[in-house]
Amino acid sequence: MLRATIDHVAKLAGVSMKTVSRVVNREPNVRESTKKKVEAAISKLNYRPNPSARNLASQRAHLIGLIYDDPGAYELQSAGVVIQMQQGALSACRDAHYELLIHPCNYRQRDLAAEISELIAQTHPAGIILAAPLSNMSKIVGAIESTGTPLVRLSPGKPHPDQLTVSTNDREVGAEMTRYLASLGHRKIAFITGHHSHKAVANRFAGYKDGLQQSNLKYSERLIVAGDNSFGSGEVAAEKLLRRKVRPTAIFAANDDMAVAVIRVANRLGIKMPGELSVAGFDDIALARLVFPNLTTIRQPLSTMAERAASMLIRGDKSGVEIVPATLEIRESTGPLSA
Repeated sequence: MLRATIDHVAKLAGVSMKTVSRVVNREPNVRESTKKKVEAAISKLNYRPNPSARNLASQRAHLIGLIYDDPGAYELQSAGVVIQMQQGALSACRDAHYELLIHPCNYRQRDLAAEISELIAQTHPAGIILAAPLSNMSKIVGAIESTGTPLVRLSPGKPHPDQLTVSTNDREVGAEMTRYLASLGHRKIAFITGHHSHKAVANRFAGYKDGLQQSNLKYSERLIVAGDNSFGSGEVAAEKLLRRKVRPTAIFAANDDMAVAVIRVANRLGIKMPGELSVAGFDDIALARLVFPNLTTIRQPLSTMAERAASMLIRGDKSGVEIVPATLEIRESTGPLSA
């Protein structure tokens, strides 16, 4: 059976090929009745647009680029966050008949801005989703904006009303987790900070401090240890905190990788969880449900965030800030102290 063409669709719907193209490309100003006739013809003929032809019809390809920090660049890889972003962006692209181009990169690379500019020149995407920490780097953001390519910044530390951004409520939910730990009776709640370039992660630290204040607990520098979002840095931080003569009874880490590392160190030191130590993280990667005890964490809605970001680009939004709320996931790693 011959593959249906745009000409076949146009004849069946009783419209011009240009009208079919406008419907397929989701262009505005097509009457609803005409749109329905064309869509019915497309469905009946099982018509599938030729991607190359679609790209030639406009200056930009029906393609969304997702650019993110490559987890493979780290000693211990954690791809959970990336998978969630890909799933969300793919969902929006699939519904709109767009393709998704994923481009992992090392944000420490000196010529990264040139690399991304070259990628855009070669692929002509309809828009770029830029994930943290890249979304916080002015050089990278500027390189993309200079090409005229629409851009959504995912999880920037501070949303900008005149740009497209999608974030979660890191600070507010960080305070909520801290209040939850305090409600269990914990008074020495430590925090492991993330990499300084991740502004959204820094907001979680601010939330921790808010939560202490809201729980009438004093902030202490002795309970703060720096990490860089990696599993290895979480191990180092946990060793510092848990080998002290007077150790914290709860540790809240800025992401799940570091929180899981705390659980590993606590298990190695024979510290009972949650009886002697409660541990909480942020992100809700798959590992959070596989480690023992299961990790209490904050579910960052990355899949929904990436889906919203892709939808913004597909719709052609010019500006807008979306906040997708995160939620607490209470599991086995937190509880009241044993008597």
